[in-house]
Amino acid sequence: MTTPTLPIYLDYAATAPADARVVEVMQRYLTVDQLFANPASRSHMLGWQAEQVIEQARRQVADAIGADPREIVWTSGATEADNLALIGFMRANRERGLHLVTSTIEHKAIVDTAHALEKEGFEVTWLTPGHDGRIEPEQLRAAMRDDTALVSLMAVNNELGTINDIAALAAVAHEFGAAFHTDAAQAVGRIPLDVVAQQIDLMSLSGHKTYGPKGVGALYVKRHPDIRVEALIHGGGHERGMRSGTLPTHQIAGMGEAFALMQQQYDEDNAHITDLQQRFLRGLEGLDGVISNTPLSDTEKRAVPNILNLAFEGVDGESLLMALRDVAVSTGSACNSASVDPSYVLLGIGTPRSLALSSLRFSFGRFTTEADIDHALALIRHAVSGLRRTPHGNTQYYPGCRTTDSSRARRARPRPRLARFGQAKRLFWL
Repeated sequence: MTTPTLPIYLDYAATAPADARVVEVMQRYLTVDQLFANPASRSHMLGWQAEQVIEQARRQVADAIGADPREIVWTSGATEADNLALIGFMRANRERGLHLVTSTIEHKAIVDTAHALEKEGFEVTWLTPGHDGRIEPEQLRAAMRDDTALVSLMAVNNELGTINDIAALAAVAHEFGAAFHTDAAQAVGRIPLDVVAQQIDLMSLSGHKTYGPKGVGALYVKRHPDIRVEALIHGGGHERGMRSGTLPTHQIAGMGEAFALMQQQYDEDNAHITDLQQRFLRGLEGLDGVISNTPLSDTEKRAVPNILNLAFEGVDGESLLMALRDVAVSTGSACNSASVDPSYVLLGIGTPRSLALSSLRFSFGRFTTEADIDHALALIRHAVSGLRRTPHGNTQYYPGCRTTDSSRARRARPRPRLARFGQAKRLFWL
């Protein structure tokens, strides 16, 4: 087997490398002998040609989610799309109500935006997910009010990989006359998306999570009189008045190509990544104290296969991250000399503080190889075993940070039950 290139990249949920086919498309729209013109320039052919490129990409993105191309609004990324969806919609629809419903474990682009809306006088209901990271329809129904204008719940959680039933959640929102928004940055190419069948009114999309370029994203805005969005960026009235600014033709063309490829390779990509996930889980068999924060089930698909959030008992996640210098992974914890801040997502699903501080997120992608997985596993097993033999590898104490286990959090957690870990049964918190 080929020796992998170091460091091994297992952080695809943070960003994915651009596919070479995407880069090839992007390079056509940059230099003087190519289609570099401003797509808003209507007075010459070069501008018209650039506009055609934009519209082709708009159709490619629309096709991936079952939308009309006219419903795609270009943004600088999913973060801007989330801001436009929440702030833009709530401001434009004050007469419908001032109430927004979301969850405590949404991406920070939603959480921080919702907090900003609270400062403007809007009311926000924060739903607490179950231990599997999902929001259930009946839970949402109980939070709905006559003045609820918008519900925003993500399709796939970026830290856990948990899948929400967005069709069922959207149906509840519509029962009460509210619009439904979902952040689908982690969902494209991972789960089926159809904005018509799933009754989605607003959907945030990212370019760089789908092997496309950074710096570009989109917001799907349903063409309906009741779905109005107020612009946050002004200056020229681009994108039907919802988002002004000169469009980056090369980035948009890249995102369009990336979305088209995700469609074409949907089955191939998911089969490959599922095989990698199972190989990874099997490789951890026999390593004690590995606890899955990601819901794993043999009977129900509750999470996408490309994201695995695992806790390693008795090991501080930051220390493990440092020990794995040849493996690029991520942790939701942040440490400085004064405090320890575990992942708010893990705490939000009831994970004890000590386990949250012991957790890392591993995420796989199109270009991850079996050799990558096997080499990473060897490094992980070595690092975990080594840290457990040292006092500073313990989650109770490490340089610059102190934490104690929360007995209250442990009591709040359900009893552990048996779930499959690869082919062997092992104890997990589910």
